[in-house]
Amino acid sequence: MKLRPLGISLVMFFLAACATGGLNRSPDGVFAPGVARGESADGLIVGHRLMAAGEYELALKAYNRAAAQQGLNVDTMSAIGSANLNLGRLGQAERWLRRAVEEDPTFPPAWNNLGVILMERGNVSEASEVFRRAFAADNGNSDEIRDNLRLALAKLENPINNDEQEYQNFNLIRRGAGDFVLMSEPL
Repeated sequence: MKLRPLGISLVMFFLAACATGGLNRSPDGVFAPGVARGESADGLIVGHRLMAAGEYELALKAYNRAAAQQGLNVDTMSAIGSANLNLGRLGQAERWLRRAVEEDPTFPPAWNNLGVILMERGNVSEASEVFRRAFAADNGNSDEIRDNLRLALAKLENPINNDEQEYQNFNLIRRGAGDFVLMSEPL
């Protein structure tokens, strides 16, 4: 039995429809939700997905597009700062995150990420104050912010390493969309 090209096309179409997700663009898939042809996807959503995939340079470009479309607001500034943080551009990240907390002093992720940068740069006293602000803005709901505050206060109280608590390297660990925590590596 020979299948004609039209028949093959129909079979392929129906097989695609039966596959997981069918022919629809799933909100959890690679396509941005609710984007029709000719429209552009929300740069923040695209950027968050790229950050999750470890594509920080592309995420930064998406966040810059979002800023051009939506304007500079706390979300776009914080996202740009977080992307720069992942790229190791601490100076640029710090500037963007400071602008974000000036725009909205009640935005915990921006305060937290700013604190991570300050810890990484060795500004422990300022970092502990920034983590306090993040903790207060979050009403103490975030375990990650609480852990960061605890770590900064411990480092502030005991700046000289001892046998019980030796922290040499602080690592930036991504938690959720745009949140980072400090993880210390004991010597």
